[in-house]
Amino acid sequence: MEQLKELEQVQNIMLMIQSAGAIGSSNNNNADSNRFLANFILFVMQPCGELDMNQKCKLISDHFPKISSAFVKEPLQQLCDKGENKDSLSNHCDDVAMVTLDSMQRANSTLQDFCRSYFMFHEMDANSAESVFRYLPLLSFTESYIYQLDTINEKLLQLPFGDKKPDWELRFINSFKTDMFRPLSTLLESYGIFTDRIRNELKCGEEYWALERKLCSSKQEIQVEDVMRAIHLKSFDYRVLNLLLYQLNGKERCEDK
Repeated sequence: MEQLKELEQVQNIMLMIQSAGAIGSSNNNNADSNRFLANFILFVMQPCGELDMNQKCKLISDHFPKISSAFVKEPLQQLCDKGENKDSLSNHCDDVAMVTLDSMQRANSTLQDFCRSYFMFHEMDANSAESVFRYLPLLSFTESYIYQLDTINEKLLQLPFGDKKPDWELRFINSFKTDMFRPLSTLLESYGIFTDRIRNELKCGEEYWALERKLCSSKQEIQVEDVMRAIHLKSFDYRVLNLLLYQLNGKERCEDK
């Protein structure tokens, strides 16, 4: 999510400075240069003590002419060497399921509805604080993770169309489309509650988001079959929560429930 927000900021800065005529349109020759300038402008905009924008610009004007590629090559290499452990940690964190506060807030209404609608089937009282909070952390985390992916999918729908896409956009799309539930699955496996039924429902979620992208971006006539399939898949998160609740209560889910 944070990466997506940063990409949005960069894109907005690029559009702003293009409209002002400060840089050319993003084509194959200058797209990287424009992106670098947009990132640099975002960096300059960050607060730094009591420095205002005029002071920052003066510092850049005074000192940047003294900095060459040869000047920064050695310290850059040293920083890269020292950052190897940090990079390894970052790569490790990519495999860890994490959620944002915004996703938790968005998931809250669904959790409330789930408790009112499904607790009765598990002989649990939705009006009892003890029942609600007994499994709330895991249920809330799972639903928040799903909402987080849903938010990313919505952002993907807002990206501009076109055959030629920047490398960062392609990496973002590919990372979302490939085994997006793996961190969550790994977490549930560690608790011993990840079943084949839950795996299949998560695959329904992947199919639903793929259909959503197809229906929203396709220039062809929308097929009724796709719409009906998307409607059927849409509530996969309720089914996941229901299956989790059976596992948490130590009961097997019957086929007719």
